[in-house]
Amino acid sequence: MNVAGQNSRAAYVVWLVGLAAYLLAVFHRSSLAVAGLVASERFDITAAQLSTFVMLQLLVYSAMQIPVGLAVDRFGPRAVMLGGAVVLTVSQGAFAFAETYGTALAARFFVGLGDAMTFVCLLRLVNAWFSPGRVPQITLLTGPIGQSGAIIAAVPMTWAFSELGWTKAYLAAAALGLLVTFAVLAFVRDEPHARSVRGAPLSWKNIRRSLAASWEHPGTRLGFWMHFVTQFSSTVLGLLWGYPFFVEGEHTSEAFAGTLLTLMVVAVMVAGPVLGRLIGNHPWHRSTIVLVIVSSIVVVWTIVLAWPGDAPPWMLVVLVIVVGVGGPASMIGFDLVRTSNPVDRLSTATGIVNQAGFLASLTTVIAVGVILDRTDQSFKAAMSFQYVLWALGLVQVWRYRVRTRARVLRDDPDRWARHAGLG
Repeated sequence: MNVAGQNSRAAYVVWLVGLAAYLLAVFHRSSLAVAGLVASERFDITAAQLSTFVMLQLLVYSAMQIPVGLAVDRFGPRAVMLGGAVVLTVSQGAFAFAETYGTALAARFFVGLGDAMTFVCLLRLVNAWFSPGRVPQITLLTGPIGQSGAIIAAVPMTWAFSELGWTKAYLAAAALGLLVTFAVLAFVRDEPHARSVRGAPLSWKNIRRSLAASWEHPGTRLGFWMHFVTQFSSTVLGLLWGYPFFVEGEHTSEAFAGTLLTLMVVAVMVAGPVLGRLIGNHPWHRSTIVLVIVSSIVVVWTIVLAWPGDAPPWMLVVLVIVVGVGGPASMIGFDLVRTSNPVDRLSTATGIVNQAGFLASLTTVIAVGVILDRTDQSFKAAMSFQYVLWALGLVQVWRYRVRTRARVLRDDPDRWARHAGLG
């Protein structure tokens, strides 16, 4: 890696092309959000079957993080990102022509697979192309900008469904994948002076060694639990349950519910660069920042859920803003991975951490649905399930914060003396 080549114009070109691939992955992931009614009619399915699309994609995304991380460490981010772009393009094309529920499920499975092959690659490219001082800022910009793909998907896909119909709308979306594929092929290099890099062969022995070494380091586990505890509340609201909670649980108007979800996305995008600068200036207090943010989320949710009757509109605004900050805060976990693992297993460790938030989100999405069914649609009871995961996550963050600091003190006492702690 050539440090002199980092933070250059070429670095930003590579990042922007990779970011376009990530934006498109989120676009494809979210394109079904505005197609629920059309999909129900096309495949003649119930609401429960429709929600299976979302659960399947989350499950595939989460399950593939470690295999994708291993593949990136072996074949390099460029090759895996190209593979993801191709899979997304083909699977969206197949979804365009799907006429049965089973075929549509199979297509969405591969959409989840292609989606899973993008983000880890982008983080690896950021670490290769930018100097250590710039990586936190770029990383915390990457997540919020990429997640805006969900917003980008809403308006054009709504128009496309009404004007072009199902097949042409999804074919148009798939065509965007061809542009991204060619851009990755033309402009992305694994490192400043290497178009492609290759790691050790993927034998079972090497896989076990890489996974064991990554998981053994308490910094990786601290990053895992940071990602786990920060992300799921905003993901659950934005992905499925936010709109019903506000309209049916808090009795807001549909327009105000939509405004609240938009405000949450704005909070995500504004908080990203702010947190990036904060952890860049205070890298030894990353877990403290996470603990403060999650505690704030818990306090605000407690006020809303304990409010007699419906919470006032201003309180719901505070809720979505504070919860929204948890989205980019989850990216702090990846910065722990960066400073706790060598380059040759960085993507494997990143994959381990990246599955944490989606595992928590999937668990909460399912649990909220089950509790709603068993409590006669009591949203306050259903949303209270979050306390289980907050309690688990906060305990684990504190636990591995202590262990990570002890590891730094043991392995690098001079570094400890200079900075008086890690995390």
